[in-house]
Amino acid sequence: QEHYGGLNGLTITWIGDGNNVLHSIMTSAAKLGMHLCIATPKGFEPDLRITKITEQYSKEYGTKLLLTTDPLEAAAGANVLITDTWISMGQEEEKKERLKAFQGYQITMQTAKSAASNWTFLHCLPRKPEEVDDEVFYSPQSLVFQEAENRKWTI
Repeated sequence: QEHYGGLNGLTITWIGDGNNVLHSIMTSAAKLGMHLCIATPKGFEPDLRITKITEQYSKEYGTKLLLTTDPLEAAAGANVLITDTWISMGQEEEKKERLKAFQGYQITMQTAKSAASNWTFLHCLPRKPEEVDDEVFYSPQSLVFQEAENRKWTI
């Protein structure tokens, strides 16, 4: 909102694990007028109960919802590209399996080529290089440090 001046009509794209951070975005995006595209590997989709709620909100608020396994499909036309850790606390023993499953899901400038010309990048930190490359993470389009500062004020 701070960057774009408003949220209504933005397309946000999540590329990565169907985790708790995604669930929060899913339950709020449509209510704020945002279209939501989600790309997760098979077996790592968001919770089905949250997906059903999100589908209902999307219908109710007239927004678009896309769930896919193709990161480039999800990124097409996106204003905001978002990811998070692929290995959450308590999943450390799954690291090797998860890294294999998430191959091709790293957000790169190639991913961003599919996005809208005014795209930005968010990550709630801490970030691992396999999730997003340095070129995107440290680019002028990256809002991760403003996001981190804003989080301080919401806590």
